[in-house]
This record gives sequence, C-alpha cells and structure tokens, in this order.
Amino acid sequence: MKLWSQYFIPTLKESPADAEIASHKLLMRAGLVRKLGGGLYTYMPMGLRVMQKLTQICREEMERAGAIELWMPHMHPADTWREGPRWPVTREIMFRADSAGDGKRAAREPEYVLGPTHEEVITPLVKAEITSYRDLPKNFFQIATKFRNEIRPRFGLMRAREFVMMDSYSFDATDEGARKSYLAMKTAYEAFFRRIGARAIAVEADTGVMGGSFSHEFMVPAEIGDDDVIYNDESGYAANREKATSALVPKDLADAAPVGAVEEFATPGIVTIAALEAAPYSVAADKQFKTLVYIGDGKPFLIVLRGSDELEEAKLGSLGFGLVRPATPEEIEPVMGAKPGSLGTVKGTIKNPGALAGIFADQAIRLIGNGTTGANKDGFHLRNVNVARDLAVTKFGDFRRVRPGEPCPLSGKPLQVRRGIEVGHIFKLGTKYSEKYNAVYTDDQKQTHFMEMGCYGIGIGRTLQAIIEQSHDADGIVWPWNSAPFHVLICVLDPQLPEAMDLAKQLATVAEQAGAEVLVDDRAERPGVKFKDADLIGIPLRLTIGGKGLKEGIVELKARTSKDVAKLPLAEAAAQLGAAIAAAQAKA
Repeated sequence: MKLWSQYFIPTLKESPADAEIASHKLLMRAGLVRKLGGGLYTYMPMGLRVMQKLTQICREEMERAGAIELWMPHMHPADTWREGPRWPVTREIMFRADSAGDGKRAAREPEYVLGPTHEEVITPLVKAEITSYRDLPKNFFQIATKFRNEIRPRFGLMRAREFVMMDSYSFDATDEGARKSYLAMKTAYEAFFRRIGARAIAVEADTGVMGGSFSHEFMVPAEIGDDDVIYNDESGYAANREKATSALVPKDLADAAPVGAVEEFATPGIVTIAALEAAPYSVAADKQFKTLVYIGDGKPFLIVLRGSDELEEAKLGSLGFGLVRPATPEEIEPVMGAKPGSLGTVKGTIKNPGALAGIFADQAIRLIGNGTTGANKDGFHLRNVNVARDLAVTKFGDFRRVRPGEPCPLSGKPLQVRRGIEVGHIFKLGTKYSEKYNAVYTDDQKQTHFMEMGCYGIGIGRTLQAIIEQSHDADGIVWPWNSAPFHVLICVLDPQLPEAMDLAKQLATVAEQAGAEVLVDDRAERPGVKFKDADLIGIPLRLTIGGKGLKEGIVELKARTSKDVAKLPLAEAAAQLGAAIAAAQAKA
C-alpha cells in the first residue's frame, strides 16, 4: 500500500505544448515521464512501475520460451561494428562515444559507439564460447537501454534517442532449428502482448538492414501509428506497407501482343506523369511506364513502374545492394542521355547501358502491355511500347506500393489499411552475421558450419505508450489490469476522519491479500480534484470512502472502464472488493 501524500505523482492540468498526440499528452499529464531533452525522458515513479511490470512479464515469457538472460555493454568498440555486415548503413543512426574533455578532439572515425542493438556484440561472444553442436540451440536475451541518433524525435517515447528494449538472439545448428526458434519467439511475443492487455497483431515485414529471409512486426492498431498495416480479416493476411503484396497481377496473365511499331513523338516541356495525362496527349497514368534511377553500392540501376504506381523503396532491399539512394540529375544524364522526365528503358535508347547494374521492372507493368515511355531524348516520348518486345528488363519483381481495395493475395477479397504502432519485431537472420564473424560450430562428423541466427526485439517504452494510445478516453488513461501501476485506488474524501483512514487501511489489506497493489489517496484535496486525478492516472478499480457515505453505511466501487458506481454496504465491502479483484484478474 502506498499513500498518495507520501508518494510522488506530479499530475498536470494542461498538456505541454510539444505533446502532439493523446498518449504523449497523457504520459506527461499523468506524471509518468518528464522530458530532459529531445527524445530523452526520465521515468517518474508511476511510469517506472509500469516499465517494471512490462519488463517482468516480458522476462517471464522469454524464459518460458527457453531464452537465457544476460547483460551486454552499451558502449561498443567501433571496430567490432566495422567487422560486421551493416556498418556503412547503421553508423548513420549511431552516437559516437568519444572523450568530452577539452584536451582531445574527436577523431575523424569513432573509437567507440553507443549500441542501437547488439547483433555485432552477441555474435563474436557466442563464436568464442560455443563450438559444438551439442551446445546448440541457444537463445540469449537482455532488457536494456539502447541509443539511436534520431534526427527528429517525436511523440514522446515513440521516437526517442534513448529507449529500453528487450533484444534476443537465437543460435541454431540447422535451418529447421532456426525456424523452430523463430516460431517459439513468435508464440512468446503473442503471450506477452496478450498478458499486458495490448491488442497487437503480427504482420509480415521487410527485413531491411537487418537482413535475413523473413520477419514479422507486432503492431498495435492506432490512428497515429508510424506504419500502415495492409490486411484482410477473412483470409488473415496482414503485412506492413513495406512488405505488402496483392493479387493485382493474375498469376496466369499472358504477355500482351504488340499493337504496332514503336513511334516517337514530341512532348516539349512534358516531364511528369500528370502532364502527359493532360490534353493534348491524354495518356492515362496506368498506360505510362515510369522509369526511376537509383544508385546501388555506387552503381546506377533502373526501376520501371506503371505511371499510376508509387515505388515502395524498402522493397529495393530484395535486389541485394548494401546502400541504395536516388540518383541525382547530374548522375542520370550521362547514363541515360536525357534528364528526368524523358527517361525510358526501350532497347537501344539508353546512352550507356553498360554503366547499369540492372533494369528491374515491377510485375504490374505487364498489365499495360503496350504503353508510353520516355525516349531518353529531352522533350520526346515513345508510344506503342510493348513490354515483352521492347523493354530491356533484367528482372521482374515486386516494387510497388499496394493500395487499399486491391485483391488479397490469399483470398482475392479487397485489402484494407489501418495505421499501427510497431512495438516488436522478429527476424530469421540465417547466416548473415555468423559468416561475417566466422561463428561456426562442429557437427558430429567433425565438419564446421555457420550458425543459423534469429534476432527479436520488443520496445518496452514504446509498448507502454502504445497501451495508452490504444486504451484511453477523454478523461485519461484506462490501464489494463496487468500493466497498471496500481490495481486499486482507494479515494478517501475526508482523510481527517480517523474512521475513514482506518477503513481505507483495512480494505487496502483485503485488496493486497487478494493480489492487488493499492494506492490510497489521502490528500487534503477537494473530491473533484481527486476524481479527476483518479480518471487521469487510470487505475482499474476505484473505491471511494467519505464521511457522508460512512454515515449512510456505504462505500462506492467503480471500475475505470465503466460509468456505473456500485454502493456497497460496509458489511459487504471487503467481500465485494475481493470479488471485483478476482474478476479483473481472471479477465486479464
């Protein structure tokens, strides 16, 4: 039992000016966190209680799945990262950790960095400690602080520079074993989110710079989510926007036959899809070929889409380049022979095709069959361009952004979209990291093999805020039972009355014996202030004791999720409070 007057819950009547979304406002107003600087927050006592609960539940589910807890350093030698597979990309979001003293200027290259994640630390560790198949599989996890040089920290704990994360790393002897480890983690994640009261769904996701063969994100549906979930409830299909596909292009689609010879026509000043759509040309966007130039590991390559489609840049990861960026106009013209707006991939029109790392076409251009594209001559386009006959395509793939209403790849029914907050991510990595660090084991035939790896993360702070974003109303937070900082709030309206405080302590003991954590509001405040604060901090059950009620022989019990207030006779108060706690525990 904690007494409010002796605890520290600094609630606010107004939201800070820089708090943009509901959960960020409630984090601050309910006294859960306080901002130190951009993306840096202190967890206040109430916020820390929630973090400790989420951490403990996460720990329990990880250990139930067979993972073993350890703790790794936050500061890493930069050389360790340079040996790994993703230093050129990841260093852009890392903090260097050089001396702050006046006597030393920062070196051009960092000597130490702060870890945003720990694949580059755990892999060399396991390499040194595990050498035999007899010691596999193993899964190690930690719940620790991470650092990310977020350029625009926003939305409180959602996009922070310092954050608490559970990260886990599995090591297996075979691909089959790695799949079992992956599925075990997926099950553990589902149990964790279910226990804390967060409605999270697993969606197919892009592997990004992490690499590997497949991954899933765990998304909490919310209007202010940082990603789109493309889904169909009937089929169960769900993927984030970066990974989503559709059945827009039928599997049995035959290539269209040519309709005539390629014909060049003048298009002075026409450099956009929309301009070519307008009169006098009137070429519909879905009949145009859009050609984009990118640089992959220093070499240009082309992406061809329908004019009506948008590129999903994350899908370029399937091409195998380490670093990818859009080409500049200065890089484009020497290769293509024209400026952006007049580009195409018709055979024989590219000025320097040998400079290209490839021409990659989205499969949806096959729906055009015959269309219009740039002539690689400024101010000219080509019509009657046939996909099979005329385009120089190295490889077809899926590069477009899926739109709502397109057919589901599993059922053919329309796809829908909703926003979601990413709170967890799991990856099947394969041997990407074990090959770089030579993390091998010896089998029963004395043969060596690279270990099969997986990695798994849960943003504990993000999860805390995602719960609030998903579970609040106009009055404040509505905590799920297992995530709440306290389970029962006993509101004493007349704390100066000894009989009121005595009853509060008696009922607090009853609640604690039933397994609930209790906060007693014994402040000398008006009832209105106490009730507003009670709704703001969102404790699941509120028991109100007042002098007037004591004269009538009653106390009042109210669930945060309900508008109804039950008046309990004093003789029944303990039993009914215990029953309410038992019911809440069973539901959780």
